[in-house]
Amino acid sequence: MIEIRNLVKNYGKVTALDDVSFDVKKGDILGFLGPNGAGKSTAMNIITGYLAPTSGNVTIDGIDAVENSLEARKLIGYLPEQPPLFGEMTVKEYLGFICDLKRVPKKKRPAMLDDICYIVKIGDVRNRVIRNLSKGYRQRVGFAQALVGDPPILILDEPTVGLDPKQVVEFRRIISTLGRNHTIILSTHILQEVTAVCSDVVIINNGKVAKAGSLSDFVSADANVKRFAVTFDTGDKEVAEKLLSGVFKNYSFSRTDHGLLVYRFSTDSKSSGVKELFFNAASAGIALTELKPMEKSFEEEFVRIITSDMHDHREGV
Repeated sequence: MIEIRNLVKNYGKVTALDDVSFDVKKGDILGFLGPNGAGKSTAMNIITGYLAPTSGNVTIDGIDAVENSLEARKLIGYLPEQPPLFGEMTVKEYLGFICDLKRVPKKKRPAMLDDICYIVKIGDVRNRVIRNLSKGYRQRVGFAQALVGDPPILILDEPTVGLDPKQVVEFRRIISTLGRNHTIILSTHILQEVTAVCSDVVIINNGKVAKAGSLSDFVSADANVKRFAVTFDTGDKEVAEKLLSGVFKNYSFSRTDHGLLVYRFSTDSKSSGVKELFFNAASAGIALTELKPMEKSFEEEFVRIITSDMHDHREGV
């Protein structure tokens, strides 16, 4: 559906994007991630036709988005981080104005706008002035304008920024529902949002793609490593860490749970050392109240990728 090939964007001597390539398949919800300044907004502005690349190609459903920008943009609904709202208009007036911009036939507008208002839950504020709406409702109106014209592709830049937890959950539900019939690029700093709704992930850093793949590629445990969480029936960290260090090299404190200590550790799958930990704890009179295998969390993998990529960048690798 979307093909990005060798995308480069220079601002004078500064390179915002450096040979970026990735695909978004039809029906995917792609999480587009990276730290501040990584190049995400520049990439999205190029995909949506707001910026021209220095070099490289963007193809939207077979249409060259640079050579035929207007035709490509007809396929895209875009919600920027700051929704393009006009505060003096009512919601109804604003959505009518967006229909004019997108040249939606007048006979199709009533049914289409009714559907959009139902999806994003703004039917009860259609006659209210936008500047008088709450942050959550303004964000919903911005989402609604992206849906006008029923574009097959949606590009959402930080759609839940500034929303309360209840509104965030509602927005995730809306995105998941829209993902049944749309191809979506979701840019966000909230990693839980990615694991909740996305099928694929692209992480960009220093203007380059640091890693791309399905969500399962990021959270599946390494084949040669087993990961565990263990709870010690003690509040003495020195005792718990002595037991762990006697068997494992890689362990870390996780949290205190009702006075008990929870640690994480990893070990080679061929020599897990778990039995030895049990025996040593029993000999020391310390009970292990819980021991459970763990998958690598998406947050951990994201931090690892960004940290590793930054180190490689400093070293010039």
